[in-house]
Amino acid sequence: MVERTLIIIKPDGVAGGFTSEIIKRYEAVGLKVVKRKDMTAPNDLVEKHYPMDPQYLRSIGEKTIAAGQQVKSAEDQGRKVVSWLRKFITSGPIVVLLLEGEDAVLVARKITGFTDPTTAEKGTIRGDLGTDSILQANQEGRPVYNLIHASGSPEEAEKEIKLWFGLKIQ
Repeated sequence: MVERTLIIIKPDGVAGGFTSEIIKRYEAVGLKVVKRKDMTAPNDLVEKHYPMDPQYLRSIGEKTIAAGQQVKSAEDQGRKVVSWLRKFITSGPIVVLLLEGEDAVLVARKITGFTDPTTAEKGTIRGDLGTDSILQANQEGRPVYNLIHASGSPEEAEKEIKLWFGLKIQ
């Protein structure tokens, strides 16, 4: 089924000069760039993108636990990470992409790779280009520098596309 998904090349991806390579990799697996925005993200938009929703916070905090770090509460850890993410994504230029293709969400997630670049498979963007780790980032009190945000589900993609581009998916 043809779908649309949202990709954000984060400040580390843009500053590292990876924008063209990242886009090429998505296109190589059959995804088409439908829209592109080069911008610095405003705080109000980022607060909606990275909400302080308890379920979302727990899911973020659980990635820290899965990486091997003990925390008092997944939700509290998620709250820290989201505040770091908000600060980071507004710290420099980003590239926001609306991609379209067959099973776009799944295909984009697969080629993007796991959140933690040190455990992302080789052949994925994060596995090949990323060098950071969740544990290192947490020790330094910052988000993991993993180059990209990729929508996690068709529902999330729809919400994010509407947020970043003001569009509804048909």
